[in-house]
Amino acid sequence: MTADLTLVLAILMAFAFALTNGFLDAANSIATLVATRVARPLPAVVMASVFNFLGPLLFGAAVANTVGKLVTVNPTHAVPVIGAGLTGAVLWNTVAWRRSLPSSSSHALVGGLVGAALLDSGPGSINLGPFQDGHLYGVLGVLVGLLIATCLGFAVALLLERILLRATRRASARLRGPVRSVQWATSAFLAFSHGSNDAQKTVGIIAGLLFASGNATSLVAPLPIVLGASLAMTIGTAFGGWGIIKTVGKRIFPIRSLDGLVSQSSSASVIFVASFLGAPVSTSQVVSSSIVGIGIGRSRWRHVSWGVVREIALAWLTTMPAAGLIAAVSLPIWKFLQGG
Repeated sequence: MTADLTLVLAILMAFAFALTNGFLDAANSIATLVATRVARPLPAVVMASVFNFLGPLLFGAAVANTVGKLVTVNPTHAVPVIGAGLTGAVLWNTVAWRRSLPSSSSHALVGGLVGAALLDSGPGSINLGPFQDGHLYGVLGVLVGLLIATCLGFAVALLLERILLRATRRASARLRGPVRSVQWATSAFLAFSHGSNDAQKTVGIIAGLLFASGNATSLVAPLPIVLGASLAMTIGTAFGGWGIIKTVGKRIFPIRSLDGLVSQSSSASVIFVASFLGAPVSTSQVVSSSIVGIGIGRSRWRHVSWGVVREIALAWLTTMPAAGLIAAVSLPIWKFLQGG
């Protein structure tokens, strides 16, 4: 297989990553909306698809620039290394989706790229960071961003839940209608924030492929690439991650409409700020941690399904090494395809 065909295959694998991200991570943007029966699944998926599509088109490329600089390898090896990294991420995302686990696509992508780069070029190929010019940078920068975003998702949801519970403790049932209406807006904001962060990961990877192969002069991706990444994730969202929706919306903590509003608004705010700062974060981690924060905020920590929380946490811890291992195993195949 020629180098050009290998490049095309790697780009297709990047779009496959966006697709799996859609039915894995994007499901989190509508999980509480569906779980609280504010919306039926089909209208919720349509809404999420639209705003997931708009996110990367309207919000710039800060996240894409961060992702495009995670590893540095010999330009002649870049395509197979990135292709192998994407293979690890896509396969692990598929496993997590099949098990209905809200795993982190960001962790999978980082793990896949690091695993492939380590095997190809050693530790020196990994851009560790965590900071450069006052911004998060490199692998450690991504991990710091993931950790901070997850903690903020928990803390902001806990605080907002307690504030709203106190503010509405004497409210009548008439408040239920407005809360359910606002849930649509906050869910749309969450879908938009997810698109602005997660689709840009695919854009950054493809930009890196084009730059390394000599088909681009910078890491700024052309508009058709942004459109393609958005469309792939939108299609993935339309497939629906109903198992993920059930896990996030019902199995962690039994949430009501007010809780759904808190989870959506707190998660969307955290992810939106992360996108502005160029930090790739995990929608699944932020939303899941926000629901745990809601349970604690209600002083009902015993009602939180800690077994499910431990299962999700184990998936988070397993994602990077598993995706990295898959990437390392697939790297020789990619090099063979390239003919070197």
